[in-house]
Amino acid sequence: MNKTSFGEKLRYWFDGVMSKGPGALVGLLAIATLIFIVAVALIVQLFQVISPEKHDGQIDDFGELLWGNLMRAMDAGTVAGDSGFWFRVPMLLVTLFGILTVATLIGIVSTAFNTKIEDLRKGRSRVIESDHTLILGWSAKVFPIISELVIANESRKKSSIVILADGDKVEMEEAIHAELPDTGKTKIIVRSGDPMNLRDLEISNPHTARSIIILAPEGGSDPDSIVIKTALALTNNPQRKSDDYHIVGEVQEPTNMEAARLVGRDEAHWVLASDLISRITVQSCRQSGLSVVYTELLDFSGDEVYFTTQPSLIGKTYFDAQLAFTDVSVFGLVKGGAVHLNPDPTLLVEAGDELIVIAEDDSTITLATPGAPDAAAISDHGTVKHAPEQTLVLGYNAGLHSMLRELSEYVAPGSTVSVLADVEKPVFADYPGMPITYIHGDTTSRAVLDALKVETFDHIIVLAYKEELDIQQADTKTLITLLQLRDIEAKTGVEFNIVSEMLDDRNRELAEVTKADDFIVSDKLISLMLSQVSENKQLTDVFGTLFSSAGSEIYLRPVELYIREGSTVDFYTVLEAARRRGETAIGFRIAALSRISASDYGVVVNPKKAEKRAFAPGDKIIVLAED
Repeated sequence: MNKTSFGEKLRYWFDGVMSKGPGALVGLLAIATLIFIVAVALIVQLFQVISPEKHDGQIDDFGELLWGNLMRAMDAGTVAGDSGFWFRVPMLLVTLFGILTVATLIGIVSTAFNTKIEDLRKGRSRVIESDHTLILGWSAKVFPIISELVIANESRKKSSIVILADGDKVEMEEAIHAELPDTGKTKIIVRSGDPMNLRDLEISNPHTARSIIILAPEGGSDPDSIVIKTALALTNNPQRKSDDYHIVGEVQEPTNMEAARLVGRDEAHWVLASDLISRITVQSCRQSGLSVVYTELLDFSGDEVYFTTQPSLIGKTYFDAQLAFTDVSVFGLVKGGAVHLNPDPTLLVEAGDELIVIAEDDSTITLATPGAPDAAAISDHGTVKHAPEQTLVLGYNAGLHSMLRELSEYVAPGSTVSVLADVEKPVFADYPGMPITYIHGDTTSRAVLDALKVETFDHIIVLAYKEELDIQQADTKTLITLLQLRDIEAKTGVEFNIVSEMLDDRNRELAEVTKADDFIVSDKLISLMLSQVSENKQLTDVFGTLFSSAGSEIYLRPVELYIREGSTVDFYTVLEAARRRGETAIGFRIAALSRISASDYGVVVNPKKAEKRAFAPGDKIIVLAED
């Protein structure tokens, strides 16, 4: 067995000291300096080396020698005052050793300072904010989420958003500043770390956060697993708070929802992204302008959904509550924790019930003198029978299958779906009463679209090639397809009902040249939903009902079903007309403005009830109804 040499032991000890950081190095340097100046002082005393300036021939005491050596080590100029060859030699050695020591010390301090600056740059310091919104993860959705939360925080005196993601802090901050240069009173704090790592998670101070949003990463093979693990790091954290967290997260695949619910329990509210987009796309394709209504309800600008308790309405009916506001639209009740949208108009408001309303701000939720509907202006038009519908889908992505399943729950028997896409023929499920035809072809080709006779279809859905192309290429293909459709529309004189899927919200603005009035911007809609639920967990059930094929949903229906032609009415009359049909009116759409983006494509949600207007043929009333 080889013995360890003294040199190896010394090197091993020195490596151990070096690994302990700058503090240990400074200490080692101080000890070496002390040993050296003590050794020189002993030599001077031992050999009676004195300066010729000492006329009495007495050498300084040991303490004075130590002090003199220390000064020479710290200040090289001190040696210039020494005299005598034999005295200068040891003093020069002390000075040279001091120069080496000071240079080394400066290097250690400089390196430690630069390292500390680099650590701060990486965003590794612990956040000391409280009552903040915490975003865990990074994707393109972070920008619309921050934008919406900034608007939501305008009424707060102090607000902050903390972002913890596994990326470079400076790069993330620069990206946020480029997209959102003005965040108002809201402070944005970025930290670098892995949200699934318990130690990194502590940096973001999740235990004092008002709400926590978990984002799925982009481009990964299994983003849901990261979201679920991040939620697990929160709920099973040994240092977690005793109270429940308010967690909101997105899940991509329906098969992962069960695992997400088990991990999040009652603390997490999940947004099933693919299902949400499919439902909104299907509902919007059948009703032009519906996506504008959804966006109005989901974003924080304009009108939004609130919950309010009004003791003075206890004992009144649901319809009485609708008439009791002039600037607020009532569209549901919360009874015993359960959400009821468009309930029976005779349902009584009881103690503890909350009204679900649409308002510009919670400060506008005030009661007013109930209005009086004009019964003579209400139409007695019968219900409209549903006829078979022909739907054309241009493009393909994995979400199409859930869209078809959703569509089959709405359309009348005998309806058909034609899918045109430039991919290998997908395998579609069998939907009785709604046969599906697949055509292989380029959706941007004018010849292919002309051969299809697109003007004969009732609804057209333009899907983005999410899996086949990158975001910009997919949106470019969608834009070209829209331009072709609008040109066909202009030449045939047939007005198309088109809903198109955009992946980048910036491309939606470019697409307005096509005069399309319905866009489904996937990331933005999911971001809006996450933002809304992060501010109010009760909205989970409200939006879940609105976007479901079961229960009451939003419809845009012909005005002649509600108001007699030529009548000038206020919205109280529209409310009464909707009540007679078992519906709740929340707005209207003006047909003359349906192609003007500056006027929200004619959509007005939560109108002032006292204002009178004369509706024209083609106008629509926006209602909540069972069917």
